[in-house]
Amino acid sequence: MIENPKISLIGSGNMGEALIAGLLHTGLTSANQITASGPRAERGLELEERYGVCTATDNVAAITDADLILLSVKPQRLTGVLKSLRGRIPSQALVLSIVAGAAMRTLKEGLDHQAVVRSMPNTPAQIGQGITVWIASSEVNPDQIELARRVLTAVGQELQVEDEHFLDMATALSGTGPAYVFLFMEAMIDAGVHMGFPRRIAEQLVVQTLRGSVDYYKSRKTHVSALRNEVTSPGGTSAEALYYLEKAGFRTAISRAVWAAYERSQELGQGRNSQSPEKKSGS
Repeated sequence: MIENPKISLIGSGNMGEALIAGLLHTGLTSANQITASGPRAERGLELEERYGVCTATDNVAAITDADLILLSVKPQRLTGVLKSLRGRIPSQALVLSIVAGAAMRTLKEGLDHQAVVRSMPNTPAQIGQGITVWIASSEVNPDQIELARRVLTAVGQELQVEDEHFLDMATALSGTGPAYVFLFMEAMIDAGVHMGFPRRIAEQLVVQTLRGSVDYYKSRKTHVSALRNEVTSPGGTSAEALYYLEKAGFRTAISRAVWAAYERSQELGQGRNSQSPEKKSGS
């Protein structure tokens, strides 16, 4: 296992900061062994003051002698970053990408470097409650596998897979998943306000209902349909509400939304950064 590894982050946004906080909290490495690189010097100063890490605005300088290079830039910036780093990656370094839709082949060819891990975390990683699906290239050695696992565990749960197609699926299901949950929460809160609740009370009721429902599911360890049946009395309020959800195509809408996100992830992996006119128009 690599002790006190030197880690360079290319991209110092919210997810990059979450990784820094997680790495320091778990003691995987020390602050002076972390360099965060980004285009805004003022953002670097914030991270220096908050965590004591090193910062840079030059990506090439930031990766000097790095054991692990974390790519955490926006998908639309990836091509430029790969060009700037191509042929510059230290031979011993592991590259770990959290860039949505960035295929393994794109990363390896773009960087001219073979030891690469592609991963897909989600937003709750920012509070240490995320889940990350990841895959390693065949050139990644056992010590690097363990390093990648420990880095990803610093921001929540991790799940290693052997088929890269699972990464696009994870992008659609867990990576994009919080957006579905937040939209559902927003709709429930708005419904509560529409009935007459003050918004703060509607928010409290909805948030705790979701939190309690998840915890209850975890404690029971049974199929979700069985739990739904428990709260659905014949002719009752739940039965009436579920009837209207099914009539409105609730399940189908969720399924189609996840599938659309999956297709979009594949498009990004193929370098298609713009949506087709048909999708933009909603047809």
